[in-house]
Amino acid sequence: MTTLFITGGAGFIGSAVVRFLMTHTDWQIINIDKLTYAANLDALEGAAASKRYHLAQVDICDGAAIEQVFHQYQPDAVMHLAAESHVDRSISGPATFIETNIVGTYTLLETARHYWISLSGQKREKFRFHHVSTDEVYGDLAPNDPAFSETTPYSPSSPYSASKASSDHLVRAWHRTYRLPVVITNCSNNYGPWQHEEKLIPLMINRALAGEDLPVYGNGQQRRDWLYVEDHAHALYQTLTQGSIGQTYNIGGSNEYSNIEVVKKVCALLDELVPSAQGTYTEQITFVKDRPGHDQRYAINNNKITQELGWLPKETFDSGLRKTVHWAVRLHSLKHDNETQPRVEMALITNHKGHP
Repeated sequence: MTTLFITGGAGFIGSAVVRFLMTHTDWQIINIDKLTYAANLDALEGAAASKRYHLAQVDICDGAAIEQVFHQYQPDAVMHLAAESHVDRSISGPATFIETNIVGTYTLLETARHYWISLSGQKREKFRFHHVSTDEVYGDLAPNDPAFSETTPYSPSSPYSASKASSDHLVRAWHRTYRLPVVITNCSNNYGPWQHEEKLIPLMINRALAGEDLPVYGNGQQRRDWLYVEDHAHALYQTLTQGSIGQTYNIGGSNEYSNIEVVKKVCALLDELVPSAQGTYTEQITFVKDRPGHDQRYAINNNKITQELGWLPKETFDSGLRKTVHWAVRLHSLKHDNETQPRVEMALITNHKGHP
């Protein structure tokens, strides 16, 4: 049985990966998570009931604790997702991002390196360290620039993206210098069920349903490529199991939209699913002062992962967004109908593919 460490497995993307692997493999999953504000154990109710799933509540910056987890479970691979990821929080308080994203990655790399050196035979040959990163490390694009590829120079804009760029460089250095067997993926904006409410799409859904303003930065023309989280989980699995050592793979949804377009699509779905007596939800949109250093456009070129690993996203933005909004509306309804609703019932709103 393959034993996989997933750092940050109680986070939005991490929990989607756990659910995918618990459904589609017979692997033993060790979820290494500090359980910060961004963690959500509700998203792991199904996995937690399995003997193949174990939670290690550990800070990746705690070298002694990480070493103990390696010693106890003897992993065949590590998928490193644990990170501070909210740009606004990185602007107001960058220290946590430096500590978790840079020092934490260093600590994990060093522990993995010493563990890998101690292995022999097939166990050593099989070991992989998969580092999960973001397209924000590339900076931003002008309107007519080609999409980010794996060779696009790094030009991070925020403390968050700079800390992730730093972690990417560390992983490559540990491969080049120590020959640690690594793969790196850089993904576009994720969305889907169980995303933390501080992110754009769940923020807009929750505020709209609460009758509050829908704040949009600047003129709302900042463009992003959107990737449904279940598609991302599948891509990460394919990269870990089929990707070439030392290689980087960009993962995008091929869904490029401006922020204001996304907000209006959310409003249109809410108008359809839960019409407001006050009128259309777009009337709640307000424009606020832009974020400092706000990147204007991201776009991902998927050619490498498609050609080498055969991965393509299954969801269009419209199909994935409909599933996401439908799920959020049902969860919102359950919470407000009965505040004491058992957590397991809320977890059953979605199955392993995210269908409501």
